[in-house]
Amino acid sequence: MPQPFPLPLRTNAGGNNGSTCVAGAIANKLGMTWDTKEGTQKANYWGSMMMASTVKLGNDARGNAVFTPMSNVLPMLNPSEIVWGGWDINGANLGDAMKRAKVLDFDLQRKLYPHMKDMMPLPSVYFPDFIAANQGERADNVLTGSKQEQMEQVRKDIREFKACNGLDNVIVLWTANTERFACVEEGVNDTAENLLESIKRGEAEVSPSTVFAVASILEGSQYINGSPQNTFVPGVLELARQHKVFVAGDDFKSGQTKMKSVLVDFLVSAGIKPVSIVSYNHLGN
Repeated sequence: MPQPFPLPLRTNAGGNNGSTCVAGAIANKLGMTWDTKEGTQKANYWGSMMMASTVKLGNDARGNAVFTPMSNVLPMLNPSEIVWGGWDINGANLGDAMKRAKVLDFDLQRKLYPHMKDMMPLPSVYFPDFIAANQGERADNVLTGSKQEQMEQVRKDIREFKACNGLDNVIVLWTANTERFACVEEGVNDTAENLLESIKRGEAEVSPSTVFAVASILEGSQYINGSPQNTFVPGVLELARQHKVFVAGDDFKSGQTKMKSVLVDFLVSAGIKPVSIVSYNHLGN
């Protein structure tokens, strides 16, 4: 098994989201510092709701408010104890992927590279019809065979990753490109039974993210979706209920997405028709 790294799925284990996620985890675990034009920076979890947000416990004897990080209130695993692993349709190691993303400061990249250069992604599911055509140029690390065979390989990857690392639990996290919506069709993905049969038949409207979701559920692994697509078709939700597996998520950048939707509605109502909306976030998208 390749050296473990983050478990985002398909196109983004080696993309902006995946490489930034693992880089941040390593930087915090090793207590890294790096130089910027503003001075020396130290890795931290600022911006993390669980690691940085606080909860008021009450007041002390002098009436002063007492706060504690949310992670102290809930039973949580320290992020530094997580073992990461993942798939990507591009075979670049995570060190090179981090450099390609150009998200992190150069000095931090330089210090992280030795820790990430040997992290290689597992081959991933690639159905060109579901994502942007420009991804075809980077798809050099893909699974082959039928949809059923690819799903079984993903299940095998999850089992081996769990066994090789002696893990109690595996959580599958989708941080890949946003897919087009899959058509919800009777007899295809409307029930758990129909969905499983559709994967066996290689139905066109079964998306890569749904293949990963089904594989995760069948292996008893929680699945978190980070892109605004309809991964959770009715068949997936029914299957999750049957296997008592948690599934969640609808978009990691929902705030940005909703803000743009509100602005577009306002502009159109004012008689201004936007031709294009281009935005920039901390991941360089």
